Amino acid sequence: MMATDTHASAPTPVGCTNFKLRQLTRRVTQHYDQHLADSGLKITQYSLLTHVDKLGPLAPGDLARRMDMGASTLTRNLQPLVAAGWLEIGEGADARSRLVHITEAGRETRRQAQRRWKAAQLALNDKLGVATVAALHGLLDQGLAAFHEEDSHED
Repeated sequence: MMATDTHASAPTPVGCTNFKLRQLTRRVTQHYDQHLADSGLKITQYSLLTHVDKLGPLAPGDLARRMDMGASTLTRNLQPLVAAGWLEIGEGADARSRLVHITEAGRETRRQAQRRWKAAQLALNDKLGVATVAALHGLLDQGLAAFHEEDSHED
């Protein structure tokens, strides 16, 4: 019997992980945006409305952390939602703090878009396969946890 080299059979990454993730992210974003188009929202906006609806009112910094997003990106993404009257940024506990909260119009927009989001999710599950999407979620959660663990060691 021949000894097997366990390292030889282990898969090795080929190419740039960042490039591959960005390619997939662009395609998945386009997929969701196409489904959400009639709602007037992009997937990033729908996600932001959903987070504020479920977690708000909350400070912009807390929202950015919960969404794993930089403060400047959050500010840029908040602007059109505030301009549309779907989110408001009001005073916080003291004069220096602010809180983001969803308006009734924002809740209604999110509710209307939720059906389209659900259709996008189901279509993605069909396109990739439910098992693949579940495995992808697991891998992404594992990767994010590793980065969060690294971040907590740096503090």
